[in-house]
Amino acid sequence: MILQLDPTISVETPLGKGQALFIIDYGMHQNSCWVVVLETNGLVKHFDSNDIVVSTNYTYHINTERHSNHV
Repeated sequence: MILQLDPTISVETPLGKGQALFIIDYGMHQNSCWVVVLETNGLVKHFDSNDIVVSTNYTYHINTERHSNHV
């Protein structure tokens, strides 16, 4: 199954920050694949779900412990 993300999700990958466009789910025995466009160069790359971290979002209190020095 392919899920188009609308709106996209800001994520951090091993290659830097990007916007997740799609998630490809191959079933319960395999990790999902995230399709991400990288912010620095616009390349579209595929990442295993273990390589993705959702970026900090203070409005929705997502991943705020990563930047706990923020007031």
